[in-house]
Amino acid sequence: MPGTLPLARRPIAVDGDTVGFLGVARSQRPSDAMAYAFLSRLQHSLWLIGAVAVALSALAAILLARHFRRPIDRLARGAATLAAGDYGVRLPLGRSDELGDLARHFNVLAERLDQAEAARRQWVADTSHELRTPLAVLRAQLEAIQDGVRQATPETIDAMGRQVLALSKLIDELYALARADVGELACRREPLDLWTLAATEAGAFAARFQAAGIALELQPADAPATVMADPDRMRQVVANLLENSLRYTAAGGAVCLHAQRDAGKIDLVLDDSAPGVPDAALARLAERFYRVDASRSRDHGGAGLGLALCRRLLEAQGATLAFAHSPLGGLRVTVSMPSAEKDAA
Repeated sequence: MPGTLPLARRPIAVDGDTVGFLGVARSQRPSDAMAYAFLSRLQHSLWLIGAVAVALSALAAILLARHFRRPIDRLARGAATLAAGDYGVRLPLGRSDELGDLARHFNVLAERLDQAEAARRQWVADTSHELRTPLAVLRAQLEAIQDGVRQATPETIDAMGRQVLALSKLIDELYALARADVGELACRREPLDLWTLAATEAGAFAARFQAAGIALELQPADAPATVMADPDRMRQVVANLLENSLRYTAAGGAVCLHAQRDAGKIDLVLDDSAPGVPDAALARLAERFYRVDASRSRDHGGAGLGLALCRRLLEAQGATLAFAHSPLGGLRVTVSMPSAEKDAA
């Protein structure tokens, strides 16, 4: 009936007989006005606390999202700048979390791209300059013949032929280096006596060394110096090294070529006398277009590619090229290749 209160009751039993009931009445609404007011205020407080908690959570989420979004936005802008070809962009560092690590890695990438772009531009500039020099000489000689200033004598034609040969050699070296850069430098490796090849190549230079007033000394290896290498590539390497010594060793000096076995490898060592190479230049000798004395190198016909090509040819065959000061007062060049034979030790 209306107004009836919910009643929870349990029977009271004595010796198996129900003698009465115990009941508890529950009201749906507090009958006491103070209790009802307390519950009402509590309910309002809970709603207010909930609303404030939601607002604070939303504010914290916004601040946290902004905290993470700002570096991500900088990274996105930096990546877009890199994609546009501007490799000078750098991200600010000041975080120690994963985003900070990402910014540091981004800066390293940008630095390397910047260095690669600078090297590419230098390569293009140096290549253009080296190609322009013989072409300019040829053009001047041809124009002089066309204008009647010079006659097409055998001497003039011979001079033009030397410029053509120099230009052809430069183009061949550039082509070989370009193929090495993309891993397409083919090497036909086979058993080869490195000392026999080097001594034969040195014999072909003997007359030129004698004409330049430079003593050429050969010290044979004490045992077969067999390596796995490409004969044509190794002839090119030895010829370039001998040509380098011939160009830059002063008249009256000496060049010594010898081979030695050391810990499972064969070392082919070329020593020359003064002038020497500064300490700071030793590490850069195999860089493309690098010259210790640019004007002197150009006077001797060098483009600064020979040693760079030697290093790439050797690396393609699992060998190394190293530079040091020579006991003769000049430069020591060491070619190290794994021996094809097991050492007796």
